[in-house]
Amino acid sequence: MVLAVGFALWAGLALWVRKPGGLVVGRALLVLWLVVACFFLAGFFLPWPAARPASAGLFLCAVVLVLVWWAAVRPSNDRDWIADVAQQTQGMVDGDLVTLENVRNFHWRSADDFDARWETRVYDLRGLQSTDLILSYWMHPGIAHALVSFGFGEDRYVVFSVEIRRKKGDKFSTLGGFFRQYELSVVAADERDILLVRTNMRGEDSYIYRVPMPPEAMRSLFLAYVRRANRLVNRPRFYNTITANCTTIIFKMMNRIVPGLPLDYRLVASGYLPEYLYDLGALEGAGSVAEYRSRGRYTERALAEGDTPGFSAAIRRGVPGIALQEGCTEPARPGGAQ
Repeated sequence: MVLAVGFALWAGLALWVRKPGGLVVGRALLVLWLVVACFFLAGFFLPWPAARPASAGLFLCAVVLVLVWWAAVRPSNDRDWIADVAQQTQGMVDGDLVTLENVRNFHWRSADDFDARWETRVYDLRGLQSTDLILSYWMHPGIAHALVSFGFGEDRYVVFSVEIRRKKGDKFSTLGGFFRQYELSVVAADERDILLVRTNMRGEDSYIYRVPMPPEAMRSLFLAYVRRANRLVNRPRFYNTITANCTTIIFKMMNRIVPGLPLDYRLVASGYLPEYLYDLGALEGAGSVAEYRSRGRYTERALAEGDTPGFSAAIRRGVPGIALQEGCTEPARPGGAQ
């Protein structure tokens, strides 16, 4: 009985979110499902013994139809996407050289006004020098979008971001992320695009953390992002709020490089990732999580710098662990190609 009630609730939410056949048809199907589920439950709790077989049979038929419908909900790369996820990053590896196609480098004037630019860039993994975790908060302190920026020296960076691939007209919904509402995408982008738009155009609060890694581990993580992006081009996948989001994808890739990383609720509550990394001893240059947060917060620095060649250097100024490895006082050079 508990299983039946749980499935009835899950199916009701799935029909509410997905709206099969459009809003009117979807709501009609939801009402019909609720009537069938209530009839089934009533057959057990009300004194209608004769109705129980009929209600159970009707409910079982409805369950089969819901499961058939759900199995037919398949991910696709062929939809009317919003502009900032319209293209898919993919890469070709030739020894130490990685050619990335569709690196996003938009010029943003506001959250809705921009020049769309998708570029091809070549990165030499022998020049890979740093890995930074960026967390950008837009709602609850426990919820943040996680991005990883790879540095190639002389203020050349490329950011990988696991993104929800929204269709035109879609609004973000945490609930929708449980019910195959969005596809998954890996976007490679210039910092003056994907980081600047979050702080300067969308009003998000952003933090950067230097994560020291051996060169081979940095290389492996970079290539893992490339493989993940290529896989999504060839085999689309749905985003999931719990199992396939911006943080859990990073964890799965890192766990292949450093096996045995502990599972933790902070992999879902991504706003608390700094505490997770601190507990693992993965941060250097400060004595507490509070200090990391305080010095890593770059929102004001991004707003003050704006879309200038010095953006990447400005957001790293004073960040724990970075000054030990690289100077951040010189202006960044335009572009990110090697």
